[in-house]
Amino acid sequence: MAWALKLPLTDEVIESGLVQDFDASLSGIGQELGAGAYSMSDVLALPIFKQEESNLPPDSENKILPFQYVLCAATSPAIKLHDETLTYLNQGQSYETRMLDNRKLGELSEITGKMVKSIIRVVFHDRRLQYTEHQQLEGWRWNRPGDRILDLDIPMSVGMVDPRANPTQLNTVEFLWDPSKRTSVFIQVHCISTEFTMRKHGGEKGVPFRIQIDTFKENDGEDYTEHLHSASCQVKVFKPKGADRKQKTDREKMEKRAPQEKEKYQPSYETTILTECSPWPEVTYVNNSPSPGFNSSHNIFPVNLLPAATPQDAQQWLHRNRFSPFCRLFTNFSGADLLKLTREDVIQICGPADGIRLFNALKGRVVRPRLTVYVCQESQHAREQQQKHENGDAASSTFFVYHAIYLEDLTAVELTEKIAQLFNISPRQISQIFKQGPTGIHVLVSDEMIQNFQDEVCFVLDTMKAETNDGYHIILK
Repeated sequence: MAWALKLPLTDEVIESGLVQDFDASLSGIGQELGAGAYSMSDVLALPIFKQEESNLPPDSENKILPFQYVLCAATSPAIKLHDETLTYLNQGQSYETRMLDNRKLGELSEITGKMVKSIIRVVFHDRRLQYTEHQQLEGWRWNRPGDRILDLDIPMSVGMVDPRANPTQLNTVEFLWDPSKRTSVFIQVHCISTEFTMRKHGGEKGVPFRIQIDTFKENDGEDYTEHLHSASCQVKVFKPKGADRKQKTDREKMEKRAPQEKEKYQPSYETTILTECSPWPEVTYVNNSPSPGFNSSHNIFPVNLLPAATPQDAQQWLHRNRFSPFCRLFTNFSGADLLKLTREDVIQICGPADGIRLFNALKGRVVRPRLTVYVCQESQHAREQQQKHENGDAASSTFFVYHAIYLEDLTAVELTEKIAQLFNISPRQISQIFKQGPTGIHVLVSDEMIQNFQDEVCFVLDTMKAETNDGYHIILK
């Protein structure tokens, strides 16, 4: 397309036009911009800002949480900016954990003047070890008989009420506390990170643990089962004085780095603030009946993720299925969002190993259990038999309702936990499990016996009050 000038332009005309344009471009400088001059939200909506916007923390990270837990131990200076903090602890040393009330005025008024219960756990950070946590802890118990993984230093603690440490849960302690009063609990971790490390050529690298605190309020049944808040932090535990040496080594390494490299790392803080997380997946058991009985309505979390699941439900599902490291990545994903992901999408986001595992979990690809056991309660069985006897042939079509128990580890502890869940009681209320043998003798059920059970074997379960405590014996007939 050709342009033709109708009139010749003199130098004076061109210069005059340029001056006017330049004056116009400066006319806004020095004037106060009105509220309607521009919108920052419009600016941030431009495509050039989209990538940076995705790195901004979600609103949930800026909210005020009802409680805050502070572990009085310094964080490592050798952690990159966007990674989770890491704190080094000495084995057996008492560390203060401050329990702080962060509630706004009027928030959670139902707990004002009342106690809450907190449970502190030392668990594995590594998902590979989470899968075999029971075996790992049993192995530690065998090598360290009489020792505990986690203890409370009661004489040094302040504001703690009714502290408890269950003999069968070596990595858990619990206590009551009043949020309106100063509360500091001192914890001791007795295991070290290298005790759970496979020995390799060139030395060992200790595995990280998580210290998690879950807090509950009292429900109408006077049980502390209503979840309020959970938070955790990543730690490594060394032999006495080892944490101090490791902290010093990290600090010296950072001092040798160039200034531009140092900017990529977090500063070391004197204390460790636990960050909010999903509650530890544990079935809440309530038993007010004089003897245990099967429960068909107790709350069991669904195995499969449903499309109608909210982002909060999806977060809990990820946590319960051992995908906690990806919870933040999928913060705003609903059940439908996650289920729409293809296999390639998940592998690209999570990597090959975790991606395949997450895809299989999303599609509900359940692996067949190693052993299936069918059980029926003795009282129900006897009642049906009595009805059949009284009614004669009229009740000949009566059938007994059995419940399936699926076992993976093939251990007595696993069977105890599954039966306790079926009875809706705590596993600690089951003292022993016996199998009725020849002439009615009671044979103690061991791991080896369970491993020799036939698949889909049927049992009638009877309960008998334990003589030494408030628990029960379970008898397989």
